[in-house]
Amino acid sequence: MTPTDPYLWLEEIEGAQALEWAEAQNRISKAQLEAAAGFVALKSRVQTALDSSEKIPFANAHGAFLYNFWRDATHQRGLWRRTTLESFKNTAPEWETLLDLDALAQSEGKNWVWHETVFRHTDYARALVLLSDGGTDAHEMREFDLEKKVFVEDGFYLPSAKSNAVWLDADTLWIGTDTGEDSLTTSGYPRRVQRLTRGSSIDTAPVIFEGQLEDVYVHSFQHERTGRRFVERVKDFFTNEMHWQDGDTWRKLLKPDSADASLFNDWVVLRLREDWVTPSITHPQGALIVSSFAAAFDGRLEWVTLFEPTLRSALTDFSFTQTTILLNVSQNVQSTLHRAQFADGAWQVAPVTAPENATLEVWAIDEHSSDDFWLIATGFLTPTTLMLGTGAGLETLKSTPAYFDASPFEVKQLEATSKDGTRIPYFQIARKDLVLDGSNVTLLYGYGGFEIPQLPAYSIGVGMGWLERGGVYVVANIRGGGEFGPRWHRAALREQRQCAYDDFIAVAEDLIRRRVTSSPHLGVRGGSNGGLLTGVMLTQRPELFGAVVSSVPLLDMMRFHKLLAGASWMAEYGDPDNPDDWAFISRYSPYQNVRADMTYPPTLLTTSTRDDRVHPGHARKMVARMLEQGHDVLYFENTEGGHAGAANNAQTAYKVALEFTFLWDALSKTRAS
Repeated sequence: MTPTDPYLWLEEIEGAQALEWAEAQNRISKAQLEAAAGFVALKSRVQTALDSSEKIPFANAHGAFLYNFWRDATHQRGLWRRTTLESFKNTAPEWETLLDLDALAQSEGKNWVWHETVFRHTDYARALVLLSDGGTDAHEMREFDLEKKVFVEDGFYLPSAKSNAVWLDADTLWIGTDTGEDSLTTSGYPRRVQRLTRGSSIDTAPVIFEGQLEDVYVHSFQHERTGRRFVERVKDFFTNEMHWQDGDTWRKLLKPDSADASLFNDWVVLRLREDWVTPSITHPQGALIVSSFAAAFDGRLEWVTLFEPTLRSALTDFSFTQTTILLNVSQNVQSTLHRAQFADGAWQVAPVTAPENATLEVWAIDEHSSDDFWLIATGFLTPTTLMLGTGAGLETLKSTPAYFDASPFEVKQLEATSKDGTRIPYFQIARKDLVLDGSNVTLLYGYGGFEIPQLPAYSIGVGMGWLERGGVYVVANIRGGGEFGPRWHRAALREQRQCAYDDFIAVAEDLIRRRVTSSPHLGVRGGSNGGLLTGVMLTQRPELFGAVVSSVPLLDMMRFHKLLAGASWMAEYGDPDNPDDWAFISRYSPYQNVRADMTYPPTLLTTSTRDDRVHPGHARKMVARMLEQGHDVLYFENTEGGHAGAANNAQTAYKVALEFTFLWDALSKTRAS
């Protein structure tokens, strides 16, 4: 029998009683933390850095222009603008403003937050602009004239929904959106693709493809260079089907459902999550393989391996230029770059010269017309640098300013041994003259889910809010993430979830064993799935930590699949309605395991009213239960911001200052002078 939940009313996102409760908690948290030493100064410094005109204006090419979305002190909601590549190379590019989001929000009385654009690649004269009210994943879609720089009167338009769209030609879209009954999956995303022609109504737009209610979503795309059209049916977070529209018929790509397919000119590229056993060869889990388009869709198993993982290497990402495939490979959580190209009748893979000891990110300037690419290099203590890759090599174009003095610090990569003997790498960023006396204020960060790796990256908040104050910062590469490919992720799926938590505990215990810190001075911080991670640390090992921050978290794992997008994550966690699955989920679900007879460290939970991905009810209910039980807990709910928890630079700076101030105060109280 399911126990009664006395706090279900807090799941009413806009319910008057729930909002009054949240505001009352906000007043308590803000009064305490805003008055703390250093809060105002940290918030001001972080916002100044986020608003800086010296930060990198990342841009993507579409036709003759590079497009950029930019926020600064004058434009809190942001400017959509463009320039040319030649101008972009200059210290001060000449930008042409297309849309002022602050002005639009003021004129329309909406809190518009920028999402993205979908360009019409046939001529780059039009684009679909996606705008969110308050930062939700749901967005309004409007057609924009890139020549006149205005929204198109009576142009393509969809009201707020989690829509997707692709241009077929000047007057036709394939779209997925909310059209009422049965149009969405149980996860809340579109399950149909409709053909929408200019001047017609979505209500009469014919359905060209339909998935199942239990799918996560269905979306369409067109390969620009070949004109081929496809629909991807995403059955759960890690399985999918690809269908090609061949004339009047749909042809399904023969592949494992767990493999992700991409189109590269006249080739199909597969990234494997599981071993694929064929009559002639077994392609290993984590490999990247390629086949000609004709062979792939005819079912001929003529796949060639471009990348094969080792025990400590994985394919972090890959991207296409006009004639090459760029492979971003992680070797023991360190990035390397390789290029694959078909020449002289065979695929050839060779290393590309790139910065060492840095996390790399690479993508094409314009995959339809050039082999040039952008390369980003970053690290914990190294400001982010943007480079242009050409046949002549790499050209550094722009770098983020050094927002904090990194010279006193060093990065070490260490390992802990988890409960089952698995070696878990982690990064420690600390002063070079760190004294190992167990008194260092230390913050441990982790995620451990959805095959997302935690890689070194430059962080204004960590530098200003933690390192400069003398803190030690640690990032744990626990199972569930993608640091070592699909096997590392799958080791913590469903009934194996406790492995991720054991890994995190092992890193915490290793920091204490090495006398970097001790429990009163060791805090944890995480968001979303990482918020679940820190919630589990709170309830499973409260004596191990001196403070806990859980941001936009999942916490009620009995009901996560019934709230907003939660059903889409059952492949990761399991189905709580299945007694066999609930047997293992119930052992770690924080909301069901927090107890009145336990002593917990000071805890801060943050969320957003406008988060339509992870329901704010998770954090609300956990705080309500902890307060009822008499525990030391603070709560902050931003009224906007979506899953990011913040809608602009000012809100981001406030949230950073709030969390780091809370952690420092809690962990440094008993520190030896």
